[in-house]
Amino acid sequence: MHSVIRIGSRESALAVRQAEIIRDLIQKYDPETEVRIITMKTTGDKILDKSLEKIGGKGLFVKELDRALLEGRIDLSVHSLKDMPMEINEELPILAFGKREDSRDVLIYRNGLKELPECPVIGTSSRRRALQMERLYPACTFRGIRGNVQTRLRKLEEEGYDGTLLAAAGLKRLGMEHVAGRYLSIDEMIPAAGQGILAVQGRKGEIYDWIGQVDDPASRAAALAERQFIRVLGGGCTSPSAAHAQISGNELKLTGLCWSEKSGQYSRGVLCADVSRAEQAGEELAKRLLREAE
Repeated sequence: MHSVIRIGSRESALAVRQAEIIRDLIQKYDPETEVRIITMKTTGDKILDKSLEKIGGKGLFVKELDRALLEGRIDLSVHSLKDMPMEINEELPILAFGKREDSRDVLIYRNGLKELPECPVIGTSSRRRALQMERLYPACTFRGIRGNVQTRLRKLEEEGYDGTLLAAAGLKRLGMEHVAGRYLSIDEMIPAAGQGILAVQGRKGEIYDWIGQVDDPASRAAALAERQFIRVLGGGCTSPSAAHAQISGNELKLTGLCWSEKSGQYSRGVLCADVSRAEQAGEELAKRLLREAE
């Protein structure tokens, strides 16, 4: 074991809290190891006035941390899996998938509202969320909104939105469940692939004795299925495609959403498989929905 382990994290309160969760698990395995959290601002955190689609995608949230890992300035990095690109640098593998937190999306109302008005203005820069919100609230309109949890909540009150959408996992990790207005079920809104799962990245070829303390088999199976589904669809970080896997014993139930740029339509589907076939399940469901969308 290293006498000191340096975990790289984005600067936001949520990112630091996520790094602390992994730190605590490592120290539970080996209390003698000192674990430090090194924060840094990523390009994705700096540019908040443009959509991710226009500035290069979610890879902008990880490239500074990737560089620090490759250069040996940190030993690990912790990310929300939904913020990671589908293609990972082979030199920086995902070592562990943390136990999944609530994977649902949450609708948050501005102060004074207990439900959305008849023609609400929704703050979101996610095509996935906008596409599915239109089905729930056909009269809504969308305006872009970006930033960390606290920034979005401030913008909700100051910039004329009626509501916005956040991941339930982030609110729970921050102890901010009280701001939630309405939790959206998986049927109402399929989450982003990997939503609620923490990913721990390290360097290829190094030994990490604590992996068994951090890695959750159910999260790993869900992550493999969901990310393979998006990968086969050719969906990047700005794609409205979505996937969510539920694990019950040895059974995996994968729900997916496939968006067709040609037709402007989307199809949804479900596939059940053994957890040992997680990636194959993702591939099979994606190919099936692609055929249906043609």
